[in-house]
Amino acid sequence: MVSPLFELRHVSLAFGGLKAVDRVDLALPAGGLHGLIGPNGAGKTTVFNLITGIYRPDEGDLRLAGRRLNGLSPHRIAHAGIARTFQNIRIFAQLTVLDNVRVGCHVRARHTMAQAILRTAGHIAGERLIQADARALLDTFGLADHAQELAGSLPHGQQRRLEIARALATHPTLLLLDEPAAGMNPTEKAALKALIRRIRDHYQLAILLIEHDMSLVMDLCEQITVLDYGQVIARGTPPEVQNNPKVIEAYLGEPIPGASANPRAEGATRGNTKNAGTAGTAETRPEDHPGPEGGQG
Repeated sequence: MVSPLFELRHVSLAFGGLKAVDRVDLALPAGGLHGLIGPNGAGKTTVFNLITGIYRPDEGDLRLAGRRLNGLSPHRIAHAGIARTFQNIRIFAQLTVLDNVRVGCHVRARHTMAQAILRTAGHIAGERLIQADARALLDTFGLADHAQELAGSLPHGQQRRLEIARALATHPTLLLLDEPAAGMNPTEKAALKALIRRIRDHYQLAILLIEHDMSLVMDLCEQITVLDYGQVIARGTPPEVQNNPKVIEAYLGEPIPGASANPRAEGATRGNTKNAGTAGTAETRPEDHPGPEGGQG
């Protein structure tokens, strides 16, 4: 049996007495395209924050290619091979488009600060490689003509592509995409879907995707894990997940005949909606108390 590229093993995190993530298991193969879905506040973004070192788990292990990541700082996790984007786009608005991508490239830079100050031959050669790598990524993402523009002046869809390009500049083996289609129109979403497939195939990396657009998730992902109240309630292929009674109940707020009750949801008033990711609740969810870094899951 082939070992997974990335694993979460019984990972938990609580904020005070509220369990945001409760013994979550997740395994991604090399080159896999995996979806992580669930209603608002289910714990999805908290899982991303655990993977990238923003939070440290109370229990459980995180492993990349067999290497334990627990306790590593975010920059060391990035250097190990994990990159991410965010729910709310986080680019350097006052830097040029090119410089935003160059920042990502510097994760792999070999020259030292002293070499940069002294402008040694090694530093100059390294910067030339970074410049070439950054321009190649801008070309791939259709941003080459905007290289010298301020990143903050780009339209929303192009800012989203820039953020993904900057993440790829770190040369990851695992890319985490947090709601990349948020704010996009149908044309932009179709282009994004094709882009994500191309990224996976061209760069030969694994992708873990959080997304509330279920048509995009079901069409794009090979495997899906569903969270609710910080727990995994289902996993499988898109058709298996779509027809799972627990998933239907989590999104619609209506018990399905024959489905086992979720004891954590007893007494909760769930929003009755067919739109994934918009289910509401009158019960306090763990991620209503997101901790010092913020972020809703």
